[in-house]
Amino acid sequence: MPQLLETIKTVGFTIKPDDPEMKPVFDSIKLLFERRGIKVLLSENSAEMIGQTGVPFDTMCKEADCLVSLGGDGTLLSLVRRSYKYKKPVFGINAGNLGFLADVSLDSVDEFLDDLFAGEYSIDERMMIEGYIQTSSGKSINFFAFNDVVLTRPTISKMIKINASIDGNWFNTYRGDGLIVSTPTGSTAYNLAVGGPVMYPLTQAFIMTPISAHSLTQRPLIVPVDFTIELSSPDEKVIALIDGQDDYEMQAGDILVIKGAKRGAKILHSLHRNYFGVLREKLHWGDKL
Repeated sequence: MPQLLETIKTVGFTIKPDDPEMKPVFDSIKLLFERRGIKVLLSENSAEMIGQTGVPFDTMCKEADCLVSLGGDGTLLSLVRRSYKYKKPVFGINAGNLGFLADVSLDSVDEFLDDLFAGEYSIDERMMIEGYIQTSSGKSINFFAFNDVVLTRPTISKMIKINASIDGNWFNTYRGDGLIVSTPTGSTAYNLAVGGPVMYPLTQAFIMTPISAHSLTQRPLIVPVDFTIELSSPDEKVIALIDGQDDYEMQAGDILVIKGAKRGAKILHSLHRNYFGVLREKLHWGDKL
């Protein structure tokens, strides 16, 4: 587990995009930080949206001791991916709906900051996917993913075929709407929606979950992180979605290669947060008897 931060003097904020009504929320939260002597930097794109002055995203990441997303899980997901190379801890203030990742509620920010200054927090290192698409023309498209990589059909009327190999050995051909390769953190995202298993987020493994498989024998598969997964399709076109935010068209002959990244993303949490309590709350699991 990463050590606690030596100092917290500057934080960098990004805000849920296309939502200028977040301005008063941000202003009130910014004041809570500044009252504790913390300098608040706001990324340029977020600042422009709410009519304030910001700094370039790269500058914000370099100067901040930690980074904060204000929005939902999608906002935090984007911040984690974009800031990954700077190795800064990230936490999310949840102004969205679900909030598996952005777990600081708006009405608990003041209390969370007390915990932060008292050292009552942890920094989890969450598994990241490092991958690339090797095209038949020889071009390589590199990416990182925090939640998942999805291969899916280009049109709603078309079933696709996906050939899957592990460490160079073919083991399955999936037929259906597609395939999700998820991290444990992403197990509560698209993977959960199609019937995949929930996995504790500090586990080091891939979850391979078929989407509407054309065979009842196809089931989710857990693969250790030190294996390399290769996916391809004989179809003329399939879509590769990276964390649901970036998409690439893959042609027949292209190969999608997925590995575990050498280091994880740093996610900051209060010690009062309990992952299983979050699952119980968000998934509305049964009442305690």
